[in-house]
Amino acid sequence: MTVPILEANGMRMPRIGLGTWPMTGAECTRAVESAIGLGYRHIDTAERYGNEDAVGAGIAASGLPRGDIFLTTKIWWDKPNGDAIRRAFADSLKRLATPYVDLLLIHWPSPQLDLADALKGIAAIRAEGQAKSIGVSNFPPKLLQRAIAEGVNLASLQVEFHVMLDQSKLLGICRAAGMGLTAYSPLAKGSGLDQPVLARIATKHGATPAQVALGWLLAQDGVAMVPKAASPARQKENLGAASLRLDADDLAAIGTLPKDRRFVNPDFAPDWANG
Repeated sequence: MTVPILEANGMRMPRIGLGTWPMTGAECTRAVESAIGLGYRHIDTAERYGNEDAVGAGIAASGLPRGDIFLTTKIWWDKPNGDAIRRAFADSLKRLATPYVDLLLIHWPSPQLDLADALKGIAAIRAEGQAKSIGVSNFPPKLLQRAIAEGVNLASLQVEFHVMLDQSKLLGICRAAGMGLTAYSPLAKGSGLDQPVLARIATKHGATPAQVALGWLLAQDGVAMVPKAASPARQKENLGAASLRLDADDLAAIGTLPKDRRFVNPDFAPDWANG
């Protein structure tokens, strides 16, 4: 299975990765090792997930050279400036047992975020070779534009994105800046998969509704995704979306689904429309 590559501002990211939240411990290690064995080369984790040690163990157990894996981690929103981010990231590297990550993200913005200083901090990490690329996660449009204006060459934005949530505004901003967009919860926490339109398209292509949902994201330029999957069977199913080609009728039908369903919206989330 050949997974297409997203190229953005010097970053080369496999467009289908393994999301690891909320797996921890031995379950997470097994899942990472299994996914790599099936052909995944993109693993997504975060400081907040409490599984960086397990992810690192899974990568080590796979036997593949570190350079063959695209590894993303994220620093939690309670680190509002560059110094705090750098201290937290040093701990992340220790837990991951790796000298670098391929992509480092600010996980969420907070009201206390010193945006310019935080971006300066992650840019310094990149300059020192401990992160090959940098970016942000869960930034709404106005804040993303402010971040881009700081001129630190961001490679990626990670946000919730799926067949039932429109992210065209953020995607347009990313494309204009040469950035990629990574979709988390790309299967809408499973809530989107019972839509009859996905079932009809899946039957037409000999695929599954999950593969159709992921295929819809793959049909959009500049989009990668990190579906969580613990079992080898589900991992294989998600990876199979790489060979699915949806036609114009399929895309139009999916376009009729509601596009206002957000499943990740914690108390500390930004103002998605105006932030």
